[in-house]
Amino acid sequence: MKNFFLNMARGAVIGVAMIIPGVSGGTLAVIMNVYDKLIGAISDLRRDFKNSFMFLLPIVLGALAALVAAYFPLKFALDKAPFPTVLLFTGLMAGSCPSLITDGIKRGFSPVNIASVLIPLGAVIGICFIPGLGEADLSANMPVYGYFLLILIGMLASCALVIPGVSGSMLLLIFGYYNAIFDTVSALKTDFGHSLLVLALFAVGLIIGFFSIAKLMKLFLTKLPRGTYWAIIGFVIGSIPAILITYNGNFPEQTFATLSTPHLVVGIVLCVLGTIASYALTAFLEARSKKHQKKAEQ
Repeated sequence: MKNFFLNMARGAVIGVAMIIPGVSGGTLAVIMNVYDKLIGAISDLRRDFKNSFMFLLPIVLGALAALVAAYFPLKFALDKAPFPTVLLFTGLMAGSCPSLITDGIKRGFSPVNIASVLIPLGAVIGICFIPGLGEADLSANMPVYGYFLLILIGMLASCALVIPGVSGSMLLLIFGYYNAIFDTVSALKTDFGHSLLVLALFAVGLIIGFFSIAKLMKLFLTKLPRGTYWAIIGFVIGSIPAILITYNGNFPEQTFATLSTPHLVVGIVLCVLGTIASYALTAFLEARSKKHQKKAEQ
C-alpha cells in the first residue's frame, strides 16, 4: 500500500509536467528512478498484464488528478499573461539542459554524436517555419482532415511521458494545439458533443503513441543508447528557441509587437527564476538519487 501511494505521488509529478510546456515528464521519471520500470510495464502490458497494470494504475491515477488540479491555474495564466508564462516555461526548459548534457558526457561522446544533436535540433526549429503553423482551429467548422490530424497530434503529445527530455506540451505549443486543446476542454459546457469528439480523438492518439513510442524507445535505448540520448539533448536545446519563434502564432492577441513593458520585465524575471529553479531542483533530485543508490549498494 505504501508503494501504491508513493507511485501515485510520482504520477502526480509526471502529470503536472505533462501539462507544462518545457517540462519533461520522462525526465522527471528518470530522476525519480521510475523510468525503466515505467517503460518496461508499458512494453510488457500484454505479456504480463497483471503486474504491469498494478504498477501503472497508481501512476495513471496520480497523473490524472494532477492534470485536473493544474488545468485552471495554468489556463488563467496563459489567458491573462501569456508572455511571462511562456518565458517561465522557457526558463524551466533551459534549467534542465546542464543536467542532461552532463549526463550525456558521462555516457560518452563521439564525432558521430554531433549529428545526433544537430539533426533533431535543426528539425524542431525548422518545423517552426512551416507555412500555416499557428493557432489550430478545433471548432465545429474545422476541416475534415483536422479530425485525423488530432490523432497524430495526440501521438506527439505522448512523447512528454515516454521520452526523457522531450516535452509533449511544448510540441503542442509549437504546432498551435496547446491553447486549442485547453479551449476545447472549457467548451465542453457549451458544445459538449463536438468538444468530446475532439478530445476523444486526441486521447486515441495519446494511447497509440503511449504504447508504440514506449516500445520504440525501449528498442533505441537498448540498441543505440548513446546516440538516442544525444538526440534527446538536441531536441531539448532546439525546443528553447522554437517555443519563442512560434509565440506570435500561438498568442496573436498579445504578440511581441504589442507587449507592455511590465509584461516584458515580469517575463524576463520569471525566465531567470524558472531557469534557476529548474536547475536547482534537478541537481537536488539527482544528488538525492545518487545518495539512495549508494546506500543500496552498501
